Amino acid sequence: MQIVENLKVKEKVYQEKLDNGLTVMIIPKKGFQKKFIIWGTHYGSNDSTFIVPGETDVTEVPKGVAHFLEHKMFEQENGTNSLDVLTALGVNANAYTTNDHTAYLYDCTDHFKEALDELMDYVQHPYFTDENVEKEKGIIGQEIMMYEDYPQWKVYLNALEAMYHNHPVKLDITGSIETISQIDKDILYKCYQTFYNPANMAMVICGDFEPESLLEEVKKRLIEVKAGGEIKRIYPEEPDTIVKPKVEQIMEVSQPLYTIGIKDMAATQNTTKNPEELVKRHLAIEILLNLLIGDSSPLYQKLYEEGMILSSPTLEYEFSYTYAHLLLTGQAKDPERLLAELKQEINTIKEQGIQEEDVNRIRKTLYGDYLKEYNDVADIARMFLADYFKGICSFDYLEQIGSITVDYLTQILSEVFSEDHMILSIVKSDCQNASTKSE
Repeated sequence: MQIVENLKVKEKVYQEKLDNGLTVMIIPKKGFQKKFIIWGTHYGSNDSTFIVPGETDVTEVPKGVAHFLEHKMFEQENGTNSLDVLTALGVNANAYTTNDHTAYLYDCTDHFKEALDELMDYVQHPYFTDENVEKEKGIIGQEIMMYEDYPQWKVYLNALEAMYHNHPVKLDITGSIETISQIDKDILYKCYQTFYNPANMAMVICGDFEPESLLEEVKKRLIEVKAGGEIKRIYPEEPDTIVKPKVEQIMEVSQPLYTIGIKDMAATQNTTKNPEELVKRHLAIEILLNLLIGDSSPLYQKLYEEGMILSSPTLEYEFSYTYAHLLLTGQAKDPERLLAELKQEINTIKEQGIQEEDVNRIRKTLYGDYLKEYNDVADIARMFLADYFKGICSFDYLEQIGSITVDYLTQILSEVFSEDHMILSIVKSDCQNASTKSE
């Protein structure tokens, strides 16, 4: 096994790529009672157009198949549901689908091996029939309708639709009622056989384990499958421009919700196949967001004292090799004024320059936040899996944060924080809408 060690956090990851292509990462946490495992496939909602290894024709499937597959994987041919089996063992099991990967996981203090039996059985043995696929359409249809009534989801999804013309990242991960109606068992089996090949998957285990013996336990439970070839993923061309600068939706909310988005398609051109540059850019954007409107920033203090915002916004940078964007999300009495204040603060910092002492303060805070993630086995494993599918070793964030210079931050501020690439998504109630108009 390859051992990668980070002396800053005194952590090691034991990593091995097996003969079938599966990458297994084990992060030992001596003395920890909790154990966590996550098994993921590099297959998410964005992957609906692709070329299967060994084929030449393009395959296009309905939107929402990755999420549909995640739901169906728990149902077994013997009539049991693996989620129920795992719950009966006393473990906390779950699964999720993102834009670029799907993951199956559980955490426990006892019965780890019995749960490992079940996890590795159901992920490797799909069971789809015409009847159970049709039944699932009704269940997922209810989930889609539920999210339609969820303001926090709509303000986010509307922001993506305002930023992206063509890229599937703007689409709902679950698909739509129309697209899931087109899914059948043959489509599910084809996508499973394509994307659930071990060579397209990774497993991360964190807890008080002896890595070599645990790896043998994993190997014993693997069925014999040959490593697949490279899957060619096809995405439409996406311009740098946004679709529209503002989108509003009326829903029942106590205070207006907002998401300010900044499209960063330059990242997909500048960082292609360069994970180190991706990490560096991510760190720089986190520092800049905190500098502009983080808890300790002058702008945040001003807006909070004036009662303009009720709490600090959530600051995120979502990215892959084909899309990237910044998101600031929260509640504000007047989101349009908030955006105007943010634009003014960006221009002020561009004119006056970035101060070294401010960067040092924020860098220390972020470094502390990264260190805290290594205190939780679930945070560690999820982080390593998501980063792995981007070609990143999670330790790189700790190694590179000290190398982010004021000059580099100034470059990213100029390149990314452009008004032409900004959008504002608002969800507010009818009465708030009327109040805004009267003012």
